[in-house]
Amino acid sequence: MTDYDKDIPLYVISVVATMISIHPQTIRLYERIGLITPQRRGHIRMFSIHDIERLRQIQRLKDELGVNLAGVDVILKLLDKIDELQEEVLRVKEQSKRRLKRVTQDW
Repeated sequence: MTDYDKDIPLYVISVVATMISIHPQTIRLYERIGLITPQRRGHIRMFSIHDIERLRQIQRLKDELGVNLAGVDVILKLLDKIDELQEEVLRVKEQSKRRLKRVTQDW
């Protein structure tokens, strides 16, 4: 499964709630405070595999580590920033490889 496939919104809130054993109202709360952002089809919330993984991560932080929702928000934002930076490092690395290849070919 590619990352693109994981971003396709396939599941409605009731299915997601059943999958991860939490109440739909809890999912709505997480959306209201900005921890998740499901896509919408009209008024219907649609969740992707990434959304479900994020919800599971929120539950782990809360239940296993005892982190409150404000702490969860900070942790998720930091993890998102780390992901962005890792992607940037990969882009720069690939760019450097291409430039090095061009330079060595010109010699």
